[in-house]
Amino acid sequence: MSDLITRPSDWDYSQPWYHGSQQRLTVLRTGSSISQNRMIARFFSHRPQIVSQYDDGSIKHNGTTSGFLFIIDEEISAEDVYPHPHPVNASYWEWLTTRELKIRLIEETVVHEEEFLTDKEIADLKRKQ
Repeated sequence: MSDLITRPSDWDYSQPWYHGSQQRLTVLRTGSSISQNRMIARFFSHRPQIVSQYDDGSIKHNGTTSGFLFIIDEEISAEDVYPHPHPVNASYWEWLTTRELKIRLIEETVVHEEEFLTDKEIADLKRKQ
């Protein structure tokens, strides 16, 4: 998705949507988190407590578990999702579902060292809060 899109009314709902989980699923429940950012969804499959995006666009997390990445296997419209209300979601990287959705497994995920937040980075983030 383009960084220039800043309002849900500008969103291209026809692009692929993803969900990261620690469990194998076939259906996504109402209220589940999805994203058009594949990397973010993959990060959520690691069950992080912290996900941080840096000024250079890089994203890191502190999740430690392997998981599963799914693609939404049906068409999504504006009525099917809404932006997560958390303030850090200003770029709309996380959306919540308004109905059950069919999904398909596309990847078993593992944590890559280069995407993992260091103890110093976590301490810096907590200090800034």
